[in-house]
Formats: sequence, structure tokens, C-alpha cells
Amino acid sequence: MLAVAPSPPRNLLLASLSSSDLGLLQPHLGAVSLALRHVLEKPDKRVDAVYFPEAGFASVVAGQEKATQVEVGLIGREGMSGLTVVLGNHRAPHSTYMQAAGEGQRISTVELRKAMEESASLHASLLKYVQVFMVQTAHTAIANARAKLDERLARWILMAHDRLDNKSLPLTHGFLALMLGVRRAGVTEALHALKARKLIRSARGAIVVLNRKGIERMAGAAYGTPEAEYRRLIG
Repeated sequence: MLAVAPSPPRNLLLASLSSSDLGLLQPHLGAVSLALRHVLEKPDKRVDAVYFPEAGFASVVAGQEKATQVEVGLIGREGMSGLTVVLGNHRAPHSTYMQAAGEGQRISTVELRKAMEESASLHASLLKYVQVFMVQTAHTAIANARAKLDERLARWILMAHDRLDNKSLPLTHGFLALMLGVRRAGVTEALHALKARKLIRSARGAIVVLNRKGIERMAGAAYGTPEAEYRRLIG
């Protein structure tokens, strides 16, 4: 019988690896369902497993207490959790949990470390994603400090849209307020601004993208630099 070649990875970071580096990981990867609010990492806790999402996305949330929690980054099918492991540490500084349910591949931290020790090129490839994520968090800080709320909201909608194969994004006003670190009333006003320009419409518990190019124009310089860095380093 002819051997059947494995299907290409649906996670874009895994798909970017060389066949030899991917081969080091594949025997230890396991498919997992990632439900809404599924916790990938807890702050100051040991990271026992690393996830490569294939659908849905996770939020990386920083804060000193629940009342002041703010999202600092998104991880979807372009990347991975466990960046602290890639950097040689064992504890995560922030919370990471699913904000849009999906699925992915899971590998134990022990097996990922073994693979990185065996292949310098694998480690280098994963470090490129660490750099991309650092750029994303830096531009989140810039947007939070300098951009208007409607620009920040437009940026966030674009980032969520990049990671989902759907124009309908499962985002509520309360969730967006928490992620953007503002009052719910402010998010409602910003959403009205996007709706008035016919860029989005609201459905029950969701936002529907109607005009992506228009949303990009509203986001302006707040969106695009981390995405360009991903294309430059990973493809």
C-alpha cells in the first residue's frame, strides 16, 4: 500500500517550519478542542503544555488585579502559546485564555524543549514568532497611549478578523471593554461610529465586518506593523 502523506498543518507557524523541524514535533502533537475561556496559561504558574491554535484565538491578559486587567496581545493560527518556554523559562507572566472557541495542537513543554535542543533551526524559527509577538505588544501599548478609541477598536476588530475565517466575530460590548481597558459606554460609542460609516453591523453577541478596507482606514497607523513583521520573518 502507498503511504499517505500527512495533511499540511493548519497552524501557520507549524506550516512555516522545515519538514525536518516539523518532523521533530509531529509525533508529540495532539489535537485538542479549545472551548471559550479555556485557560492556556496562568500568571506565575508553570507552563506544562504549549498550544498551536488552528481555529479561534486566545487573549494574553496582563493586570495586577481583575479590575485592572487589560489585553496585551492576541494569539491565533499564526502563532503559539508558551513563549516563555521558547525563551528558556518555565513560568508565564500573564493569563492566556481562549476568547473565541476553536481547536489546535498541543505539545508538552518537556517534548518541545527536547526538540529545540535537538534543532537550532527550530528554536530560531520559534524565536522569530516571539519577536513578532513582542512587536504586537509594543504596538498595543502605543495604541492604548496615543490612538483614539475608535481607532483602537478598529485595530482590534482587524486583528480578530485576521484570525477567524468568518466575517461575524463573537465579540460583545462588555468583552471589548475589558480587552481595551475602557468603560462599556465608551465601546458602545466607538461601535456606533463604525456602524454610522457602514463598516460593521452588530448582531446578537457578535460584530459583523462589512467593509474591511474602511476599517483599515479608520485604524490608520494603529494597525499593520506587527502584521508586516510577521510576513517579513515568517511569511
